[in-house]
Amino acid sequence: MQVKRSLEEIKKEEYVRQSELAELNNVRPSTVKYYSELGLLPYKQQAEGLSKFYHREDSSKRLKEILEFKKQGKSITEIISYYIK
Repeated sequence: MQVKRSLEEIKKEEYVRQSELAELNNVRPSTVKYYSELGLLPYKQQAEGLSKFYHREDSSKRLKEILEFKKQGKSITEIISYYIK
C-alpha cells in the first residue's frame, strides 16, 4: 500500500503518481488518466499493473496547456493533432 505524500513533498519530487499530478493541478485523477490514455500525457511505468509516474513539471505544464485549449473551445481531436503529429 502506498503512503499518501503531503503537497509539500509532492512539489519536491521529480516524478509523481497520477493522483498526485491531479492534486497539483486541481483536476480529478480520471482527467489525468483520460489524457494519458489519449497519449497526451507521457508517463513511465516499470511493469504493467504498476503505478504510472509523470514528470511533475513537464506533465503539469502540458496539462495546463490542454485545459487552456479546452477553455478556448478546441475539440479533443484538435488538441491531439496539436501534440501528436
